[in-house]
Amino acid sequence: MRAIISGGGTGGHIFPAIAIANAIKGRHPDAEILFVGAEGRMEMEKVPAAGYKIKGLPIAGLQRRLTLKNLALPFKLLKSQRMVRRILMDFAPDIVIGVGGYASAPTLKMATKMGFKTVLQEQNSFPGLTNKMLAKNADVICVAYDGLQRFFPPEKIVFTGNPVREVIERMDCTHEEGAAFFGCDPEKPIVLSVGGSLGAGSINNMLMSHLQRFRENKVQLVWQTGKWMYDDAVQKVKNAGLQEWVKVHQFIGRMEMAYAAADVVISRAGAIAISELCIVGKPVVLIPSPNVAEDHQTKNAMALVSKGAAIMVRDAECKDTGIQTVLDLIANPTACTQMSRNIQQFARPHSAELIVDEIEKIVIKK
Repeated sequence: MRAIISGGGTGGHIFPAIAIANAIKGRHPDAEILFVGAEGRMEMEKVPAAGYKIKGLPIAGLQRRLTLKNLALPFKLLKSQRMVRRILMDFAPDIVIGVGGYASAPTLKMATKMGFKTVLQEQNSFPGLTNKMLAKNADVICVAYDGLQRFFPPEKIVFTGNPVREVIERMDCTHEEGAAFFGCDPEKPIVLSVGGSLGAGSINNMLMSHLQRFRENKVQLVWQTGKWMYDDAVQKVKNAGLQEWVKVHQFIGRMEMAYAAADVVISRAGAIAISELCIVGKPVVLIPSPNVAEDHQTKNAMALVSKGAAIMVRDAECKDTGIQTVLDLIANPTACTQMSRNIQQFARPHSAELIVDEIEKIVIKK
């Protein structure tokens, strides 16, 4: 089998893509897999680290504000399309898989134009513009939420859930091992804060404004800040003498250890983050990002909140109420236990394998 997987930009696109690639390799060890990403984006680092080849396109997104960068977009798109055409001709894939992100639009569009079979993987309850545009010509669309018939041809939709990282699906580390990995005391409560792979400014600002409350309440914090606020966070924790209570990380590579350590999680409501939380069954306070298409993170969060599987705090209110909500939850073991049970009802294990099932059907038919 020869497969091209295209997309990226954030961990929410990259980690499912790698999970699909690993599932293909698990079933077809001699498979040839090539990733196509966007130059300068995190997939150019994360994909090679996972052991796969990647080619970068000079594609970028449209800036919402008026900027000269937007003038270069048509030229970048044309160059990307020419590069994709050459990649497809040289690699001759059996299947082209789009996971969302800048690179997937020119790759999948050119693939269908040239007659290659394509699969889309839509992570969210509200699809992005790229997948809505590509859906008409895709062979199969793998989804993780109900109700997407509003956006995609119903006959092409297959419910697979979202692929998560294999180490998280396996979760063979203990709470004590996770706590030790981060230098925490396993006997004291641990909060994990993850604002996505690139960080979340409002969540970081919320934590910075209330760091002393973790020591006051004898609660430990494992804090993924992202790149942009990491240095400020480290300095703030050091100045306050909170190193024993607050463990700052720019990016957490061993998320299975972080989830194992955590008693309560603070998270954005991206589709992949939610899929992972459902698998590991952790009580969570969700703070949806307001900077996403059609406010889809709030829709993702409310699917859990309505079933007692999560608590939601709005982004605009998190600085004032978020920390108290977290502390109230961690002080209520009964509520935590019930929330863990409820969120696990949403778990969709083996999603990557289900997607490979669909890929195999297309390739065999071809």
